Amino acid sequence: MRGIAYQEDYSSNGTISGGNTYHDPLADTTACARDVPLMTQLRTNTIRVYAVDPTANHDQCMQMLSDAGIYVVADLGEPQNSINRDSPQWNQEIYSRYTGVVDNLMKYSNTLGFFAGNEVTNMPNNTEASAFVKAAVRDVKAYIVQKKYRPIGVGYATNDDDLRSDLADYFNCGDAASSIDFWGYNIYSWCGTSSYKDSHYQERTEEFSSYNVPVFFAEYGCNTQQPRKFDEVVALYGTDMTKVWSGGIVYMYYQETNDYGLVSIGSDDQATKLPDFTALSSQIAKVTPSGVAMASYSPTNSPQPCPTQERVWSANTTLPPSPNNAVCDCMVKSLNCTARSDIDDDAITTNFDYLCNPANGDYCSGILANGSTGVYGAYSMCNSKERLAWAFNAFFMDQTRNNPQNTNPCDFKGAARKQTPESAQTCRSVISQAGDSGTGSITSAPSPASTSSGGGSVSSSTGAASVLAIPMFSFGMLRMAGYITIAALVGAGLVLL
Repeated sequence: MRGIAYQEDYSSNGTISGGNTYHDPLADTTACARDVPLMTQLRTNTIRVYAVDPTANHDQCMQMLSDAGIYVVADLGEPQNSINRDSPQWNQEIYSRYTGVVDNLMKYSNTLGFFAGNEVTNMPNNTEASAFVKAAVRDVKAYIVQKKYRPIGVGYATNDDDLRSDLADYFNCGDAASSIDFWGYNIYSWCGTSSYKDSHYQERTEEFSSYNVPVFFAEYGCNTQQPRKFDEVVALYGTDMTKVWSGGIVYMYYQETNDYGLVSIGSDDQATKLPDFTALSSQIAKVTPSGVAMASYSPTNSPQPCPTQERVWSANTTLPPSPNNAVCDCMVKSLNCTARSDIDDDAITTNFDYLCNPANGDYCSGILANGSTGVYGAYSMCNSKERLAWAFNAFFMDQTRNNPQNTNPCDFKGAARKQTPESAQTCRSVISQAGDSGTGSITSAPSPASTSSGGGSVSSSTGAASVLAIPMFSFGMLRMAGYITIAALVGAGLVLL
């Protein structure tokens, strides 16, 4: 893999400059026509894109890339709809976004794989977020199988810090259905003049020598000394590392305020090569890595053991439930009090703040999710309005039984409304399994529909509600395409692009 990160106005940690929108690089045919020839000068065979529009047409850019022999690894999230490390959720809104990207890109033969997350866990106080990302890995992999798409990998990209071992073990341990198919490592430890040993490349290589899925540098290229020399390229594609690593992706193509660019785009929309481009071109021309022939690929490594939950690592191996809009639709239809369809994001946040504060009562147990304890409400995977509808109803039922002085417990300043509950035959089992508290496990449910519909459903918001979080109150505790065809058998080495 000789790769380049290719996304304008987008930082590697999932933030963007200039607002909440992002520029889809695979939908900009003018930019692709300008940039693909420059990428080929760097012998590029892979690009990484961090956010694509699942509703956009990517035919022209993907064809240009294909004609140039370039594959695409795509992150599934986008800044306003992905798993948030500070208030992690795995719900219908995020699931729809991720599977939408899969649907959009699977039609292209040069789609190489998907990242379900990028540096989501980056400190000891947010390790529980990894349980939600691993649930995303599980469900996106299941979706690909369900849709009968060609085999393709779903992985994760991590940063280089003291949690590296726990993270690598956690996403690799357990059954293959919920573990990653490849591991991306964002590493910036080779700065300026360094060496295989001093940069800790040797240490990392030894650590991953027993890993049983393909590993590669999902980002690399320290810029503390400029212009960058890219001396690490010779090491990365040399004999010491190719027995474990499958190449890497240079960060990044566009020059931004962070000074990682290979080219600068002028006001005339033309690209100018920067010194980093010249240095990378010189170094990449020196390497001739030899990979493993598919016919000779017979991996023997085993999955890693799961990390022990302790002070530093808190993510539970019990994962959040899979999003299922049919279950959520059943739940909403069964309620006596629900959220109004036109409720805005501010009202959702305000009412969550009140209803899910345990000081005000127990109204949210059916919609809460705790990645540390491994305890998840049956409806924690529903969208924001559906979860709020559950909380509204829990409050309504409690007040009706215990506080007759409250003559209008289903109002919340116009955010809620009463309805006549429905109980379709297909929904009765779901409601029974979840129980009155919503804390039961739903093991048998209707198949998810493509969209939620019906008189009792609550449509999802088109605004920021997609990432609105319930307050975190404590309730107690191929080439690479070729490797995918044997994803269940992957081992330490990966066939190199």
